[in-house]
Amino acid sequence: MKIAIVGVGAMGSRFALMLHKSGNDLVLIDGWQPNVQAIRQQGLQADFNGKAVTANIPVYSLEEVDQLQGYQPELIIAFTKSYQLDSAFAKIKALITPQTYVLCLLNGMGHESILKKYVDDNHLLLGITMWTAGLAGPGHATLFGNGNVELKNFGSEGKDFALKVVDVFNDAGLCPKYIDDPKYAIWRKACVNGTLNTLCSILDCNIGELGQTQEAADFLKTIIAEFAAVAAQEGVNLDQAEVYQHVDETFHGDIADHYPSMYQDLLKNHRKTEIDFINGAVWQKGKEYGVATPYCTLITQLIHAKEELLGV
Repeated sequence: MKIAIVGVGAMGSRFALMLHKSGNDLVLIDGWQPNVQAIRQQGLQADFNGKAVTANIPVYSLEEVDQLQGYQPELIIAFTKSYQLDSAFAKIKALITPQTYVLCLLNGMGHESILKKYVDDNHLLLGITMWTAGLAGPGHATLFGNGNVELKNFGSEGKDFALKVVDVFNDAGLCPKYIDDPKYAIWRKACVNGTLNTLCSILDCNIGELGQTQEAADFLKTIIAEFAAVAAQEGVNLDQAEVYQHVDETFHGDIADHYPSMYQDLLKNHRKTEIDFINGAVWQKGKEYGVATPYCTLITQLIHAKEELLGV
């Protein structure tokens, strides 16, 4: 398949390497110039489950998209940060034709309202991924562990292409699954991010270290309950016990030593976070529905305060 990946950070790098290896025709587009230069000069590099790999894939900055005149990807995968999504797609909109499909696998909620400005509902796919990834530096990812992808067409007429994407991802070893209810999956994934990503960032620890604290269980149960209370207002019945069990299992699994993406953004790279699309979204939705979310509110404020202290 002819695929453009927009946003070649940690997760974008993982998907790029796995889709490239399975023979797809890829183009990479990124807004971080040092990353673009490193990939262009040295290839996209990764420590992939302890093995050094390099892939030579064409890469362009967002400002160089005009050099792709005539390039018409069948699929564009969005892997920008949530707060970069609108500006990035405004710059690449020339690549989007009536035949182009867009798949969004970003952390958090509300991305469809942004992407609907650039692509028809029936050409929009939404989903989540539970793969992990890290970025050691420009053009160099750290990839380990196992994961999966869940996705579905947003509009009623996109199922055939969504199933085609499932086949392509399956050939790449990305463990995809076509799901009936992406809204549930997105809320569930946001809830996982709203516990692991945020708490590890605030406490400056990895997933396993968070799980070793006596307070972890109470933190998880309270945050999950807030997500569930707001999700219920949108017709989503989150299984709180299942989400808690899933998060608890990460404390002892093969990603226990992993520092989540928000930690990497905030504490390692001093970059703005996606908090407003995760706990911040629950806070704002809670205000609209009259549902109290004191933990999500405080967590959002603490992350923003840390961003301010770090000057991001």
